[in-house]
Amino acid sequence: MTNITPIHTDFSIEGISVITINRPQRKNAVCVLAGAGDTFCAGADLHGVAQANHETPAANLQPVEGRNLGPMGPSRMMVKKPVICAVSGYAVAGGLELSLLADMRVVEEDAVFGVFCRRWGVPLIDGGTVRLQAIVGLGRALDMILTGRPVGAQEALSMGLASRVVPRGESLKEAIALAKQLIAFPELCLNTDRGSCYYSAYDARSFEDAMGQEFNAGRKVISKEAIAGAARFSAGSGRHGRFDESKL
Repeated sequence: MTNITPIHTDFSIEGISVITINRPQRKNAVCVLAGAGDTFCAGADLHGVAQANHETPAANLQPVEGRNLGPMGPSRMMVKKPVICAVSGYAVAGGLELSLLADMRVVEEDAVFGVFCRRWGVPLIDGGTVRLQAIVGLGRALDMILTGRPVGAQEALSMGLASRVVPRGESLKEAIALAKQLIAFPELCLNTDRGSCYYSAYDARSFEDAMGQEFNAGRKVISKEAIAGAARFSAGSGRHGRFDESKL
């Protein structure tokens, strides 16, 4: 990764890491996972790209040698635990690709997604053509990718690109609240089900393969979490669809 100055990481909330892209002078051009300065991420620094030529390609469009990192940083990785993006302002070009790394995107009401790099001949090389169509479907992905047009928060919600839409300035707060909800669940079961979803979306050779993987992965959770969880339910917890057991 290049031109990252600085990234703020907050470990003050037990079990939750908050990483903020903070390069507002270039509209948070590179990295992860909430943006300072009212912009999530506007992609690669095109000022740097403009200085490149055929002999010296732009450094911030190169993959990191020997690691599964692309120009936008971790966007090529398959992260093993849940990721939530708090999207404010623009999540465009490489910034859109970076947001697709997340399992869920909490989006402010005036946020904008788009393949704005379409205008300048800069291709999607951080997973955009792979992840976007898996999330929103091929037709909608091609509409965004081919036209480069802006997609607002409500349209993003309707197509499944946004998971939640919140008022301006509230995305990080809501994302942290959502993260707190997730870490309250039995961890092995949550991550196993998450992994099976990704296997089905990207790795499965067939329907039967996906179903088999789900069963084989899930059965390992039974003795470790499911039996104890079922006993808690049998004893009276979680009745009537309640999630907050403190209110029982």
